Amino acid sequence: MKPRTQLIHAGTKRSAFDETSEALYLTSGYVYDTAEQCEAAFKNDGSRFIYSRFGNPTTAMFEERMAAYEGAEKCFATASGMAAVFASLMCQLRAGDRIVAPRALFGSCLIVVSDICVRFGIECTLVDGTDNAQWEEALSRRANVVFLESPSNPTLQVVDIRKVCKLAHAAGARVVVDNVFATPVLQKPLELGADIVVYSATKHIDGQGRVLGGAILCDLEFAKLVMPFVRHTGPAMSPFNAWVLLKGLETMELRVRAQSHSALTLARHLEKHSGVDKVTYVGLESHPQYALTRSQMQGGSSIIALHLKGDKAAAFRFMNALELFSISNNLGDSKSLATHPATTTHHRLTPEDRLRVGITDATVRLSVGLEDADDLVEDVTRALTSA
Repeated sequence: MKPRTQLIHAGTKRSAFDETSEALYLTSGYVYDTAEQCEAAFKNDGSRFIYSRFGNPTTAMFEERMAAYEGAEKCFATASGMAAVFASLMCQLRAGDRIVAPRALFGSCLIVVSDICVRFGIECTLVDGTDNAQWEEALSRRANVVFLESPSNPTLQVVDIRKVCKLAHAAGARVVVDNVFATPVLQKPLELGADIVVYSATKHIDGQGRVLGGAILCDLEFAKLVMPFVRHTGPAMSPFNAWVLLKGLETMELRVRAQSHSALTLARHLEKHSGVDKVTYVGLESHPQYALTRSQMQGGSSIIALHLKGDKAAAFRFMNALELFSISNNLGDSKSLATHPATTTHHRLTPEDRLRVGITDATVRLSVGLEDADDLVEDVTRALTSA
């Protein structure tokens, strides 16, 4: 099947009722005809569903569809994106190991790699993800895991995934890529050399602000590490959420491409506005890594980093004046959203650390939705007069 067809049909298994929509199996457990059958089920791991913390028919359909579209051998669905990040790292790390990551990460991801992992005796080395020389230095000695997101949240720094994967593999490390901003529609990290891809399915995969979810995508060898970790630590996705996400996948490619088109239109308009200090969007020719972006992404996605002239007060005036853009810390929604990273997603970072990755008090992250692009341009233009 072609990719768009996979988003509609991959993984679908009908029950005896031959339903059109995927069946929703809201059950915690399963029954057996005999005690001997139950014993056999637990001995033959994976032969049938035995407990919904381990696996569920609806969740399995979501996992199979995700794996097919990503080009992965295996997918594990989790309760949230951060559950996917944590499981993908901790299933393979132990005391004495070393992880290398860019400083420009989503706030919670940065806390996981530079704080929580360190508590377990894991060394963390942070680099400027756009500086290949720093990657070469950090990976000149043995490492176990490289974790990165590209483009980064919220300043849209782009990492040369191919180069970093080559360096990481030479250093003995697996590469985990958080592909949330690019989405599987616009970027396939596994094809660029990555070993594991993680998502917050809460974002573009759902795309309508309804449910939480996460996904880990990998080969069968790495799946041997992930499976016992997720089974015994319990970050299982709700079957209901899996069912909602299955419906989200059906329209994801159409949504992401439409959002990317509108985001580019809006970014080009903002770049010319006198009230804007700088616009960062990976689809703009002015992006410092535009050529690299074109080589590994098939579009610019839905996120714009808008740097206003002024301070926090100016950013707040702008956001409060928006009408179509709702103020929220979420992204990838069909509704356009505006976020102030310094006081929300990255508020735990020191001001110095925020500045180091390009976040100022006047930075606003825009997640472009499915509204008419002309309406979004008008809304932002009007709000800029208040900033």
